[in-house]
Amino acid sequence: MTRDAFDLFIIGAGSGGVRAARMAGQRGVRVAIAEDAALGGTCVNLGCIPKKLYSFAAHYSESFDEAEGFGWSRAEHHFDWGVLKANRAAEISRLNGVYAELLAGAGVTLLRGRACVAGPHGVEVAGIVHQAERIVVATGGWPAPPDVPGGELAISSNEIFDLPQFPRRLVVVGGGYIACEFASIFAGLGSSVTLLYRGEQILRGFDDEVRDFVAAEMKKKGLDIRVRARATALRKASGGAIRVTLSDGSEIDAETVLYATGRAPNTAALGLEAAGVQLAGNGAVVVDAHYQSNVAGIFAIGDVIDRVQLTPVALAEAMALVEHLFGSGDRHVDYTHIPTAVFTHPNIATIGYSEQDARGRFEKIRVYRSEFKALRHTLSGSSERTLMKLVVDDANDRVIGLHMVGADAGETIQGFAVAMNAGATKAQFDATLGIHPTAAEEFVTMRTPVVLAS
Repeated sequence: MTRDAFDLFIIGAGSGGVRAARMAGQRGVRVAIAEDAALGGTCVNLGCIPKKLYSFAAHYSESFDEAEGFGWSRAEHHFDWGVLKANRAAEISRLNGVYAELLAGAGVTLLRGRACVAGPHGVEVAGIVHQAERIVVATGGWPAPPDVPGGELAISSNEIFDLPQFPRRLVVVGGGYIACEFASIFAGLGSSVTLLYRGEQILRGFDDEVRDFVAAEMKKKGLDIRVRARATALRKASGGAIRVTLSDGSEIDAETVLYATGRAPNTAALGLEAAGVQLAGNGAVVVDAHYQSNVAGIFAIGDVIDRVQLTPVALAEAMALVEHLFGSGDRHVDYTHIPTAVFTHPNIATIGYSEQDARGRFEKIRVYRSEFKALRHTLSGSSERTLMKLVVDDANDRVIGLHMVGADAGETIQGFAVAMNAGATKAQFDATLGIHPTAAEEFVTMRTPVVLAS
């Protein structure tokens, strides 16, 4: 059966899909969006939002302990996993409703069900083929499954939020931001956490000094981080535990094993290959500068194109695409300097080049560095330290890299990201008065380079 003709049909109501639908709908475009799961996609339901809520929860244990240094008597405190889960679920449900209201308010037709491309101008949902002038695939990504014997015993980040029982022992396999964040979160909540990463240091792709620094800080908080460690098999052990065998022959038992070894574009069973759409080896939709696939009229945005897997990037791509299709076409996504945060404990935030990347791209660089104990911890009793780092192009004095490890790093870096995108120089940083006493003022008070390298 065929019915309804739309100007734009979006498959997937995650961050990018909803933003594209709303922006187009507000322009008077006839828009439909199909989704077979909760509105908001990974970010709202299984990623950014619940993860940050759990990160907040995990900080409280530390805060209770640190309060003694400020004159507060220690009180007995007890963590209730069930309460956290229930409160998180209620908030996510509220957000799902907000997304539905936003779509309705923009005049977007919401179709519930799994969508499948049926040619360059057709999308099938629940047995009905809807005609569309243009189709946008915005189906996001999905956790990569474990590739070891017994891998079915492990869970992914999709399941970690709703475990029936809180894991007193947790093994996390992976060294990227998802693995490191959940390792920090569950250690803060009270788990005994072992992080296994087969590389030489966690958080590959970040500045090397940042990687070493945050790993050391995480270890201070009780995490057992094992690098050059590879899980080779999982099997059931006594008492309901899962036994993880490592490549060196050693074994670890845990109630829960979380595999966070990457995410793959979610393009299976969408009918893309039958429609002639070119996919990369990992399943990503191959698109041009305007997010169009090799099939005219079929576009893709967000994690499904596997450029930069971040929610703000998907939102920016959505707005650029809508502007290209239905506006002046003058909006573009700059992938050069994308600020990002990692909600480890302590947090990481960064924008621009690492010191290592800058050395390979610029003739001569200057590096400024500051490491210190934050004012709060002069009384808290915590040994946590903060790291701040600037990378400067010596040829024109522009700040080309800015990195921080410390409390609320993401909140601090967001403002500096504006300055860097405006082309701020080190001299302009130096001329800016700091807000005292804050950690952020360090970025405008560092005067002597620790590295001057060609």
